[in-house]
Amino acid sequence: MTVDGGEFDVIVVGAGSAGAVAASRLAERGDLKVLVLEAGGMDRHPGFRLPLLMGAFIKSGIYNWNFDTEPEPQLAGRRIPWPRGRVAGGTSTLNGMVYIRGLRSDFDGWAQMGLTGWSWDDVLPYFRKSEGHLQRRDGLHGTEGPLTVTRARGNNPLTAAFIAAGGEAGYPINDDFNGPSQEGFGRYDFTIRDGKRCGTARAFLRPAMRLQNLTLRLNVVVTRIVVENGRAVGVAYRAGGRELVARARGEIVVSAGAIGSPQILMLSGIGPAAHLREHGIDVVADRPGVGQSLQDHFDCSLVYAATKRVSLYRDLRLDRLAISLLRGMAFGTGPATVFPYEGGAFIRTEPGEGDPDVQIHFMHGREDTASPHLLDSGPAEERHGFTIRVSPLRPESRGDIRLRSADPLAKPLIRANYLASDYDIRLTLAGLRQMRRVAEQPALTPYRGRELSPGADTRSDADFRAWLGRIGGTTFHPSGTCAMGIDERAVVDARLKVHGVAGLRVADASIMPRVTSGNTNAPSIMIGERVADFVKEDLRS
Repeated sequence: MTVDGGEFDVIVVGAGSAGAVAASRLAERGDLKVLVLEAGGMDRHPGFRLPLLMGAFIKSGIYNWNFDTEPEPQLAGRRIPWPRGRVAGGTSTLNGMVYIRGLRSDFDGWAQMGLTGWSWDDVLPYFRKSEGHLQRRDGLHGTEGPLTVTRARGNNPLTAAFIAAGGEAGYPINDDFNGPSQEGFGRYDFTIRDGKRCGTARAFLRPAMRLQNLTLRLNVVVTRIVVENGRAVGVAYRAGGRELVARARGEIVVSAGAIGSPQILMLSGIGPAAHLREHGIDVVADRPGVGQSLQDHFDCSLVYAATKRVSLYRDLRLDRLAISLLRGMAFGTGPATVFPYEGGAFIRTEPGEGDPDVQIHFMHGREDTASPHLLDSGPAEERHGFTIRVSPLRPESRGDIRLRSADPLAKPLIRANYLASDYDIRLTLAGLRQMRRVAEQPALTPYRGRELSPGADTRSDADFRAWLGRIGGTTFHPSGTCAMGIDERAVVDARLKVHGVAGLRVADASIMPRVTSGNTNAPSIMIGERVADFVKEDLRS
């Protein structure tokens, strides 16, 4: 028996990076009755607040969809874990908090594809609207927005040495990757407030929950969008063993992420017709692009031993860690309030004057020793070290998302198709070689031990390629599976309306026609800001 879930002006499916923003901004209009449906619970766990614990939550599988890809052909048939947040705030509650908008050319490129209103000049005001930067005061940054952004606050000597080594290797030193130029070596900005994570649940959703016109329903499973006579009129979902349908007088916004949004559309009969029929789903709108054009930033890491006890491993000794966690929770200071990947770079591997094509994340530690321990004994090189992660920024490889079955609880089939393009391989190898050269600079000499991965004897393209197959993975930036566009494969238009279904929009990283150049959380938040304005404008007309 289906239960009446109530009637609302707007229903937002997903309270993640974009959905929490969209719901908050929509609820600012007091005459709109807004419902938010979220598969996870509230972000109440105190550990979410401490930046150092990001890796622990990712690995634990708690508050996580725990997706995996299908066996990847270019990665030795391995299944690659794809952690995505199943909690209020979505992946912004689990991520590394790095705040990167992307390049001007990313958004100008979208506009040149016929997507009016998505140029850099169009989207910059929305980035600034969200941002409440604590230090930067210029026309490129916002200071009054609810999303606190701050400079990196760590002081580990390995990070300083890495940035100095970049300068010694001939790269620019860049104080602001969201400034006039992205190129160079420097420290990232982070969505951290008072030493604690500032995801979209904290910045947007929690304040909006005080409004009488916003209803948040947690721990629900959306089964389909209800479409009648070509218009989306409601959302069917399961909660507490009951089947409910909430009706929408105005619009429905699907913000379930690059995996969840195409899955929900296909379960609703919106997607490739033949694929839907395979699973016995009635076709509502034949949209062949749903689930296609999956993009992600490939990831691989150079790992070095360190000759001094200065890495993250030092801070993970149990007595020090306990003090750090208490200090971080009580005062917002100390090592637990620092995300270990503070250093980074954007570099050009191809000759010419173009934009950076590879992103670097630097960690003052080694992932294989990044766990709590009792003693730090023996030679430093056994446990201490540093990691240099290399990711091509604008991959050409494309994958897809497909239904495993018509069961809404079944995880979808994910094929990332990493390194299917020779271009992606070429950029990755060039980035690795350039980072090896950086690691050999004088600034890192006092700390650099032996190269642990892939190892100094890995020199040829073939050797590197074999190593990538064994260790390569994701930078956690899936996108593109409900892409904006004006052709027959596009899923949404420039106002994020689903082609062929009235009253329905998608707003999250899935709508990116091309993935942005860098971490995707800030652009996802911007997309949430934009869709709220689109809906408010159209409901007013």
